[in-house]
Amino acid sequence: MTTLTATSLKESLWETLNKVKGRKLLPGHADAIASQAREILRTIKIQLAISGHTNRPVPYEVVEFSEGKKKKK
Repeated sequence: MTTLTATSLKESLWETLNKVKGRKLLPGHADAIASQAREILRTIKIQLAISGHTNRPVPYEVVEFSEGKKKKK
């Protein structure tokens, strides 16, 4: 399984769209995938809002998601 990043999410959504267009995936299944993507993005948006309102730094997992970088150990 690949790491979830903004880029991998976008690629997955494009792949899903192309499968629907090629009649390899039912629209209902694609809708479920899109719904999960929206929830992931909504969660990220809430994390950013909380960071902004509390004057705290952006959580590293949000940066990791958006930039696709792993935290160095």
